[in-house]
Amino acid sequence: MRKRNLYAWGVAILCFVVLMIATPAIPQSQEYHNFADQRQFFGIPNTLNVVSNFPFIVIGVIGLVLCYYNNYFELSLQGELWGWTCFFIGVAAVGVGSSYYHLDPDDARLVWDRLPMTIAFTSIMAVFIIERIDEQKGTVSIIPLLLAGVISILGDDMLEFESMMSYENVLLGFKCELDLDNFGVYWSIEAELFDDLRPYAVIQFVPCIVIPIMAILLPPMYTHSTYWLWAAVFYLLAKIEEAMDKVIYEWTHHIVSGHTLKHLCAAMVPVFLTLMLVKRTTETNRGLSVPQMKRWNQNVPKRLRIKDKPTEDMEGFMDKGEGKWFHGGKS
Repeated sequence: MRKRNLYAWGVAILCFVVLMIATPAIPQSQEYHNFADQRQFFGIPNTLNVVSNFPFIVIGVIGLVLCYYNNYFELSLQGELWGWTCFFIGVAAVGVGSSYYHLDPDDARLVWDRLPMTIAFTSIMAVFIIERIDEQKGTVSIIPLLLAGVISILGDDMLEFESMMSYENVLLGFKCELDLDNFGVYWSIEAELFDDLRPYAVIQFVPCIVIPIMAILLPPMYTHSTYWLWAAVFYLLAKIEEAMDKVIYEWTHHIVSGHTLKHLCAAMVPVFLTLMLVKRTTETNRGLSVPQMKRWNQNVPKRLRIKDKPTEDMEGFMDKGEGKWFHGGKS
């Protein structure tokens, strides 16, 4: 089993390396920052593109609270709790980071738009691995996936932070300037790795492709699995609206742009996943091995326990080598 896991990781890394070698680099286009709707209301630049991010903050905070408030989602597997926590933190941070970016779009601010998204993408991928493949593998993959996401968005931009106090010091690539007279602190972090969108594209689109396929092909641990597919549909719709930003702005006679609608549709992804967490119960008779089912029932709340147990009638259909039973008692 361990060798097979190593082979799988090796194949994945090899495919990524081949992709990076075989395809040209994709630099960040400055035209990306030129959004169709640049209107200002109430003194807020690019108002609709800014305020349309607020749903991310709301649903992210709600989801994070429900993860821990009386264990409302009844997440008993530690990996699930960590994964969903990272996801909802990422969702809430998307609202903050994207709003910050749209106030004055440029490459430096774009990092704070994309960084939270990679946290959400990678953590939800880990959660899905826990649900559909293996709890331990999914839990172990959380940190590596998060690190891969962070690395994918680093570019050769200068990220600047401004705060209060002053003095100048350079240490380990961090530059801190302190002005004691003006009580201003200016922090800048130089991250000069690459100006290439391909790693970020892989982190963003692989979950969008893999999760729907896995949702259809692999047996679910819980009910209401169709919410995964609804989430994928709305994210696809959001990407289409993003690509048609200016076209939609013209179609609506300058009422709303495609990018604003993209934010609203993308916010439906965590909405659907939160509803799934609220409604779901354990899927019974899903092809679990006997040890897996016993382990599951020992760890989860009563509502989520799998009630189906192997009976004498099912023994004829048991896989003696794996100890598994199958849907409807048939192999």
